[in-house]
Amino acid sequence: MRYEGKIYRPWIEADSQLIQVTLGCSINTCTFCNMFRDKKFRRRPLEDIFADIESMRRFYRHVESIFLIDGNVMVLKTDFLLKIVEKIRATFPEIQNISLYSGLNDLRRKTVKELTALREAGITTVYAGLESGDEQVLKDILKRMTRTQAIEGMEKAKAAGIRVLLSVIFGLGGHDRSREHIEATTELLNILKPEEIAPMALTVQPGTPLEADVQSGAFKLPTPLQILEEEKYLLQNLGDFDHYYWGDHGNNIAHMRGWMPRHRDMFLDHIKDQITGNPVTQKKVLETAPW
Repeated sequence: MRYEGKIYRPWIEADSQLIQVTLGCSINTCTFCNMFRDKKFRRRPLEDIFADIESMRRFYRHVESIFLIDGNVMVLKTDFLLKIVEKIRATFPEIQNISLYSGLNDLRRKTVKELTALREAGITTVYAGLESGDEQVLKDILKRMTRTQAIEGMEKAKAAGIRVLLSVIFGLGGHDRSREHIEATTELLNILKPEEIAPMALTVQPGTPLEADVQSGAFKLPTPLQILEEEKYLLQNLGDFDHYYWGDHGNNIAHMRGWMPRHRDMFLDHIKDQITGNPVTQKKVLETAPW
């Protein structure tokens, strides 16, 4: 496979094969993220993508899951995406899952008819970064998305029958806006009702504007206890809509995953044990490690 630059995929897709469709991210302004700062966004030529699909067929006798990279692949024109998905389905008749990165705004900008066509062609799940439901935090991190836009994007995905996994980041409001961040995020998740939620604790990436803000004192890091309290609040206040909770990201203090609300009580017991018994809660600042 001919990959260019650093390659990222969700930990949930660890067993999926990767096809690089875009290079970089069309937004690439989020202050906390350095995933694609080494690339200028562009789509790869269709013939190169097809060549990689055919090459993958020669190397793998059985492929059930493929994840399309890089950032927000859904931003591409629907006809272009349909050609890729149809090529995958023709090359791998055994395929069960085709997933990709998307922004909620990418979903919002497509029609329900377009999204339905993509789902019928074989797209099963899109991974979108919500990060926060707090308008102030969204502005601070230069997400270039509002709560209203997030709601509109999710409404279209649901109308088209596309499964959506939303990621959120504990601690993204910093020390001083922790409560506002988690309350607004939980409230918005209860409106959006995604099929899957992937929460992760904040980690400060080298070379990002967020790192500069931490060093200058403009952004005060939350404490580990605040991170756990945010997750506790989320688990206590998420509505009773069925979704899968991927709470086992490597940066998280507490690791757990399973169905909500079925496992709510078990998850809350685990969080409470961490709050009362984990020595990390005595630290004054969250210690983070790069991805």
